Amino acid sequence: MKKYLGIELGSTRIKAVLTDETYAPFAAGAHDWENRLENGYWTYGLDDVWDGIRDAFAKLAAEYRSKTGEALRTLDGLGISAMMHGYLAFDRDGELLVPFRTWRNTTTGQAAERLTEAFGFSIPQRWSVAHLYQAMLNRETHLKDAAFLTTLAGYVHWRLTGQKALGVGDASGMFPVGADGRYNARMTEIFRQLTGLDIVDILPKSVFAGGDAGTLSAAGAALLDPSGGLQPGAPVCPPEGDAGTGMTATNSVAPRRGNVSAGTSVFAMLVLEKPLTKHYREINLVATPAGLPVAMVHGSTCTPDLDAWVKLFGETASLMGAEFTKSELYDALYAEALKGEPDGGGLLSYNYYSGEAVTGLTEGRPLFTRLPDSRMNLRNFMRVQLYACLATLKLGMDILTGREGVKLDLLTGHGGLFKTPGVGQKMMAAALNVPVAVAEGAGEGGAWGAALLAAYRAAGGGMSLEAFLDGVFQHTKSARVDPGADDVAGFEVFLRRYAAGLDIERAAVSLLT
Repeated sequence: MKKYLGIELGSTRIKAVLTDETYAPFAAGAHDWENRLENGYWTYGLDDVWDGIRDAFAKLAAEYRSKTGEALRTLDGLGISAMMHGYLAFDRDGELLVPFRTWRNTTTGQAAERLTEAFGFSIPQRWSVAHLYQAMLNRETHLKDAAFLTTLAGYVHWRLTGQKALGVGDASGMFPVGADGRYNARMTEIFRQLTGLDIVDILPKSVFAGGDAGTLSAAGAALLDPSGGLQPGAPVCPPEGDAGTGMTATNSVAPRRGNVSAGTSVFAMLVLEKPLTKHYREINLVATPAGLPVAMVHGSTCTPDLDAWVKLFGETASLMGAEFTKSELYDALYAEALKGEPDGGGLLSYNYYSGEAVTGLTEGRPLFTRLPDSRMNLRNFMRVQLYACLATLKLGMDILTGREGVKLDLLTGHGGLFKTPGVGQKMMAAALNVPVAVAEGAGEGGAWGAALLAAYRAAGGGMSLEAFLDGVFQHTKSARVDPGADDVAGFEVFLRRYAAGLDIERAAVSLLT
């Protein structure tokens, strides 16, 4: 039996997935974790990283043993994925200089604005170069010792293999890359002139999918499995961000294909047939794991506020003596949303836990409001909570499909919003006016995508990533939902209300401190 392991460190969960030679998930393990706000920065501790990875791996190994009667001792391939962007800076001895600054931080506005102007290329606040340049503008003392800058996936990969490498997709969220997969030479020179630093000297090397990114070392195997059972030597694919493994897990790596990840955050990735005519602040240009250009629309917050309301309703039901599982609660409330009026009955919600680049907010305040004559009931309320998860995404997508004429045949979804069959798909199809499919295995998300990239690396080349994934997905079933005309029209009414009310959200940010 072939064994390909993928591990992804998401915003709220670390997941490990093992596939066999059919590429179907065979065993899995997960560990819940949460970011925390410390000294003004959203962060995770590195001890928490390894505690979570070990826990997820141990659970996966236990399931493997229960199915096979054998211990998991060898791997035929390994892949690491994690939330993109952010700032992990190390000195020459490999010591972390400041706590991990995640993608969620919106403290780099000055740097992002200046770099965008200097490069003539949109640099989001999330990107690693924005974090680095902001630290320079702030004159942070740790910079004198900075010798290596990487992402969370790149850090884990480094510790497991000893290699300072990064998949081209994740690298493109640190600093712009070119078609050759290397960091953009024109922009690296501009950055050198601005700062005196040749940034390439401190970034990990960028590697295309299928390329050699090292093997699992003895020290790395011990990090994954402190019992000593796991053996070193497995080939490890270039580590990717959650966007890259999301594209892989949905077979969305070819032009006119797209995928959307909807969980803690929401982002859509559209593989481009041709370059955009101009750069937009709301659109990020990144790359597939194979290096093709991708337009990315990113919303910092998707389900956290929705989850908070579901939890509140669950507490209310429990108070009245009801017994139910978490899945039953979500399924019931999501089903109510399907019964809501297409425009949400005049209700309005903003789910902003943090700033949103698309709407120009640097901070967020979750907010629900309505007119006195709106139709306030559970079904409309739940529908509007789902709509709020998608509104920022829609505003960005309209730039691509409207102003730029980007063509999209199908959007494939994955992430927590799609766990209740049909509901998240229906809302997404209405919001974006495009068919939305969810495939088998998409529930395993980026961890499964990382396992597929590991299998592609182990295959040793000979075919494109697109051809490899077409073969993997040849027999994969998927459920497709087409947009309904009434739902599309209803969402447009909601979106006009949402855009008109953004000043309410801005006032909340200003006044609620």
